[in-house]
Amino acid sequence: MFERPEPARQRGNKRRGRGTADNGRPPVLGTIGRSSRQVRLRVAADVRKATLHRHVLQFTLPSTQVMTDENDSYNDLPRRHTRVSHMAKEWARDDDGDSVREVHTNSAEGMWTGLRAFLRPFRGISQSFLAGYIAIYEFAVNLKRVSPPFIGQLVNFHYLYP
Repeated sequence: MFERPEPARQRGNKRRGRGTADNGRPPVLGTIGRSSRQVRLRVAADVRKATLHRHVLQFTLPSTQVMTDENDSYNDLPRRHTRVSHMAKEWARDDDGDSVREVHTNSAEGMWTGLRAFLRPFRGISQSFLAGYIAIYEFAVNLKRVSPPFIGQLVNFHYLYP
């Protein structure tokens, strides 16, 4: 007789809503400098306003202009703040009329794409090790190139015998 096909297997984490450490999907907060290209990534317990504000204050200078999406958790950010509205199909904006779209979050979006590509080969990471993997990715992005002085410092740091 006719057999019922097996249900399609579930791929990835399809749960809706924001991740938290409690529901097994800890969020990763990130900042990237437009001119320095330095990345700062941290695993967080949640994405509440206080958590995001603390991250921004820790990793930006007081004179920094922060560019974000329209997430309400960024309201009242204690830095100059500009946002793009993805919900309104806005991805970049030219505020000063010079034909250069300087308001965008493309740098951060690219950083997240790179992080996903870096984590993909590990096929699932325990929450207890996630911060270590994130630190390795941050280090690799910020290093840019391995130089002789860096290798010297690394060898001296790991050298066991005086």
